[in-house]
Amino acid sequence: MPQTTGEKRAAFRALHASGCFMLPNPWDVGSARYLQNLGFKALATTSSGFAWSTGHADNTVGREAVLAHLRAIVSATDLPVNADFESGFGANPDEVEQSVCLAVETGVAGLSIEDSTGNPAAPLFPVEVAVERIKAARRAIDAHGGDTLLVARAENFFAGKADLDDAIRRLVAYADAGADCLYAPGIRTREQIAAVVGAVAPKPVNVLVGSVSEFTLADLAALGVRRVSVGGALARVAWGAFMRTAQLLAEGRFDGFEGAARGPQLDGIFSANR
Repeated sequence: MPQTTGEKRAAFRALHASGCFMLPNPWDVGSARYLQNLGFKALATTSSGFAWSTGHADNTVGREAVLAHLRAIVSATDLPVNADFESGFGANPDEVEQSVCLAVETGVAGLSIEDSTGNPAAPLFPVEVAVERIKAARRAIDAHGGDTLLVARAENFFAGKADLDDAIRRLVAYADAGADCLYAPGIRTREQIAAVVGAVAPKPVNVLVGSVSEFTLADLAALGVRRVSVGGALARVAWGAFMRTAQLLAEGRFDGFEGAARGPQLDGIFSANR
């Protein structure tokens, strides 16, 4: 039977208490339901994967469309869903607070807030401003769904400011501001990961693995990581297969269909869903 929002949020928090779990990122209802079928314990949305599915670049989809997407993914699965909520759809704390209130109402079990500005000339909010934005997200959650997990992201490595010390300084400040889980997408080495985990302990850390990696889930667990997400990687794999096959069709060839999933297989998977 479908779980209530409260039960999903409680289960999601419990996953962060110990061990390390995989948090794959579907980009639509079908991929979300398929991942549930495989036995994953929770899911996370991907801003890039969703944007590409609508014919947009990442971080260019409006707030209302993202909220509608969150509602669709939450209602499609019995699993807890963590929202990739980009930079909170607001530059100032009041706007972030309003947006987070709306996100909590979709029923997500967690949501992440980035400290990136979208401005290439100044890609990161000053840490003092970023902290106020996290505090605003915390207020919104406490007022409208206090059991929702707040994830704070330091975007240094994605924003062209690959300064580990600054990323750690930001994550520590975000933890103090009320973030439940910390995330610095783009860190890759054992040393970087261990440094982040140690700096914010005992709060949990998310690590992104979006490409072929030397690590296994067990390796990351041994470093103290609590959860591992893949961002838009699954969507990129799907797009890669589509683009290769479409290119072959443009050349008058049909051999790109080799390895395609069978229709009856997909029908069988999805007929089991409500």
